Amino acid sequence: MADLNKPTVLVTGAGGRTGQIVYKKLKERSDHFIGRGLVRTKESKEKIGAADDVCIGDIRDADSVVPAMEGIDALIILTSAVPKMKPGFDPSKGGRPEFYFEDGAYPEQVDWIGQKNQIDAAKAAGVKQIVLVGSMGGTNPNHPLNSFGNGNILIWKRKAEQYLADSGVPYTIIRPGGLQDKEGGVRELLVGKDDELLQTETKTIPRADVAEVCIQALQFEETKFKAFDLASKPEGTGTPTKDFKALFSQITARF
Repeated sequence: MADLNKPTVLVTGAGGRTGQIVYKKLKERSDHFIGRGLVRTKESKEKIGAADDVCIGDIRDADSVVPAMEGIDALIILTSAVPKMKPGFDPSKGGRPEFYFEDGAYPEQVDWIGQKNQIDAAKAAGVKQIVLVGSMGGTNPNHPLNSFGNGNILIWKRKAEQYLADSGVPYTIIRPGGLQDKEGGVRELLVGKDDELLQTETKTIPRADVAEVCIQALQFEETKFKAFDLASKPEGTGTPTKDFKALFSQITARF
C-alpha cells in the first residue's frame, strides 16, 4: 500500500538527459517521494536501472500512457522532440549544421500530441499537480529553434503549455534557457517571464538545476497555476540558490 504521507511522482521522459536526473533525485529522496518513471523503450528502461517503478509507454498513443498515471499524485513532463544533425557537417568550413526530425518524432507529434495525451490521462487519473518543462523563446514565432528541421518546436511546446494552463489541473510551467551538462546547486537561479532573460547575459542553466526546480516546485503553493522562465548566473557570481520558497515567491505570471 502506498504511503499516504508521501506523494507518488511520475516523471515522463525519464530516459532523457534531464529526465534521468529528476528520476534519480526522486529515488534519492525516498523519505519524501515515491518516484516513478515513464520511458519509450526497453533500452531506456535498462539505461536508468530497469526498476519495477519504470513503465514503458509511447506518449503519442493516448492509451499507452494511462497505466503509468494510475495512483500518482504529481506528474513531471520532460518529454521532448529531439532534432538530429544531418551527417556531413564540417565545422572547419563554416556555415551552420542542418537538422532533421525522425519520422513520427516531429514536435507536433511529441511536444503537442504527446504532451496533450499526458495531460488528459493525468487529469482523468485525478493528478493534483502537473509540472511541465518547456523552453524559453516561445514568445518569438521566428525564433531560430523553430527552423530546426522545419519542426516549429517552440510553437508546438507553447500550444501544449496553453492546453495545460486551460486544463483546470494545478500546473507549474517551467521554461528554462539553454541547457548545460554542468554541476547543479552551485549557481544563483533566476526567474523571469516573457523571455526577458533572453535579453541578458544569463540565459543558460545546468540540467541538474532544472531537475531540482522541478522537484522543489512540488513542495510550494507559490508555484501552482504559475509559469516562469528559468536561468542561472555563471558559477562564482551571486549566491547559490538554497531558498526555493523565496525564489518562487518572485513568480508573477500565470502564463
